Amino acid sequence: MFDKIWLSSPHMGDEEFSFVKNAFDANWIAPTGPDIIGFEKDLESYLENGVHVTTVSSGTAAIHLALLILGVKDGDEVICQSLTFVATANPILYLGAKPVFVDSEKDTFNMSPELLERAILDRISKGIKPKAIIVVHLYGNPAKIVEIMEIARRYDILVVEDAAEALGSSYKNQALGTFGDFGVLSFNGNKIITTSGGGALISKNKEWIDKAYFYATQARDNEHYYQHSEMGYNYRMSNICAAIGRGQMTVLNKRVAQRRANFYFYKEKLKEFKSFHFIEESDRNSFSNHWLSVAVLNGIDPNIIRLKLQEVNIESRFFWKPMHLQPLFEKYDFYGDGTSEYLFERGICLPSGSSLTQTQKNFLVQNLKGILKEEEVNSIT
Repeated sequence: MFDKIWLSSPHMGDEEFSFVKNAFDANWIAPTGPDIIGFEKDLESYLENGVHVTTVSSGTAAIHLALLILGVKDGDEVICQSLTFVATANPILYLGAKPVFVDSEKDTFNMSPELLERAILDRISKGIKPKAIIVVHLYGNPAKIVEIMEIARRYDILVVEDAAEALGSSYKNQALGTFGDFGVLSFNGNKIITTSGGGALISKNKEWIDKAYFYATQARDNEHYYQHSEMGYNYRMSNICAAIGRGQMTVLNKRVAQRRANFYFYKEKLKEFKSFHFIEESDRNSFSNHWLSVAVLNGIDPNIIRLKLQEVNIESRFFWKPMHLQPLFEKYDFYGDGTSEYLFERGICLPSGSSLTQTQKNFLVQNLKGILKEEEVNSIT
């Protein structure tokens, strides 16, 4: 049997080692150093659109800082996509605010513009105007970001664009993460590039990014001694992590191409199965990095697929459980039509790492075909 085929493993090479060795040789083993500055500049150059970037310890930290700088405070409401990882929503609670969850739509599986506007109007009718909106580009697939931004501007609400899974994705050739008032990236170990752990905050507003840096470095005042007039956080990325990131940036386009190749390989090899529907770009303007290759099953329990793949040492996972179904968030308001529940019940994520070999992909498809054939026969009988 093969070694375990993981869902999304880190993919390292010689460039990363070279940058890290240089950092060690220069003794830049700290939350400051030239590689942090270099990594931020690399990201700004890649993302374009006049953005500024500060790197932090995680994508979660970046969302927290974004909401803090946008003035979210105790008792405020923040509209949040329900179908996402919990890290998107937790920072709302950090600030004592209340999440208001909005369902997905069927084209992109991301926040529904129609339901977003419905939620905004209903909250305003109740005398509470939402302070911010957090939209997510799930699994690297672009949300209807232009429509969402138009709605946000109509009601003068600021937007945090969670592109944690979407570095390398774009809409109309504009990088995701650069549409919102703030954008967020993650460099967790399973992301398209990694710094082992880390994230970045993006904005065209340099004052906001400077303020984020201030808060991320314990809010130290500009004095020649340690003085603190505001509460800060230990959120700064380390120079060693940034060095890994600089090496990863040199292969980012290649990693995107490899993830996309995985997706199109699966799509072609499994096209005969009507019970297996892959999620792809909703229109020709959308470009997905296909961070994860994800599909919706019709008439087949995804847990059967997961368990049978697990028997042959292949990892697969369910979709994210929607936030409004989580015990932590079940008391908060939700505007939906059942889409995210449907996707959670029927969705499955396949191994998608850029380091997957052709032999591994063939093995996975061979096993998955056998499972699907068996289950399709069972569903008929």
